[in-house]
Amino acid sequence: HTHTSATLALDLATFQHFVTGLYTPGRGEITSLDAGNIDDILNSAGVALVNFYADWCRFSQMLHPIFEEASNIVREEFPDTTQVVFARVDCDQHSDIAQRYRISKYPTLKLFRNGMMMKREYRAQRSVTAIADFIRQQKVDPIKAIENLEEISTIDRSRRTIIGYFEKRDSDNYHTYEKVANILRDDCVFLAAFGEVSKPERFSGDNIIYKPMGENAPDMVYMGSLTNFDLSYTWTQDKCVPLVREITFENGEELTEEGIPFLILFHQKDDTDSLEKFQQEVARQLISEKGSINFLHADCDKFRHPLLHIQKTPADCPVIAIDSFRHMYVFPEFSDFAVPGKLRQFVLDLHSGPEAITAADIEPVSLE
Repeated sequence: HTHTSATLALDLATFQHFVTGLYTPGRGEITSLDAGNIDDILNSAGVALVNFYADWCRFSQMLHPIFEEASNIVREEFPDTTQVVFARVDCDQHSDIAQRYRISKYPTLKLFRNGMMMKREYRAQRSVTAIADFIRQQKVDPIKAIENLEEISTIDRSRRTIIGYFEKRDSDNYHTYEKVANILRDDCVFLAAFGEVSKPERFSGDNIIYKPMGENAPDMVYMGSLTNFDLSYTWTQDKCVPLVREITFENGEELTEEGIPFLILFHQKDDTDSLEKFQQEVARQLISEKGSINFLHADCDKFRHPLLHIQKTPADCPVIAIDSFRHMYVFPEFSDFAVPGKLRQFVLDLHSGPEAITAADIEPVSLE
């Protein structure tokens, strides 16, 4: 086994950790993931933090002892190994897994809940304390209990809210609701009422409702089986994560990290008509592409600069364009986007044309 100077430096750092008592070998349970075990391990973990690394990358090498020590600290607080899992994937050995999760830089720390990868990757400080704190935050219960039904009239209508009315906490209905809330906690506010408090809302048994944003928006009731996770998750995701999301300077980096091309409607802030029609056409023509392309809308005035790249100005809005992170393509004639199949073809051309991008095309980079 030959040492590079970088791994030698790492061994020295590990040794110093050991001498100062900060590092106890053998306790850090970092699970190595491969094609044979990844699904079982991630699916059975409430929360999993996965380190996608490459041995040749110096920053990956530096992260190993830190990640292991964070795992030790968290393990003491959450000894149940299905509650929290720290795992790693050697992306050189398992390029199929790296491609599946669209990993293009090393090291990348991704959070999984109940086997589903969260859109937000871990971007905070790479220190033992910061990583342990991040996991503690993930373990905070995402569901707030309602003590009396009057609280519902004061909820914040600027956020999407899901409310569950249950006879008792210890029930399959509520456990399924918990699992859904755990995954979608960043996208919706989750509330629950139990027993006597929830009784007036349970005339036909336990139920779940969605309160959309806006003071007078009517509630929507979930009609499916309360114990069917797939059905409840799909319904809740549909309510909590709009098909067409707004891109802003604040969330732009996060959206880019999802690693899939953008289909963007640039429109004037007060032009809600174009946005509504765009949402309808995306739902009608492109619903099957959800997951392989991000549907977004952007304020023309704020995004003057990207418009310049496609030789447009706010005066040309509304404009539809695809950003493949290499090129931007403009939809030729805005008024044609409602022509059946036209928008769909525009998107399919991206996937099949010479500019089609795959994970293999993305040059892996090492991150500072």
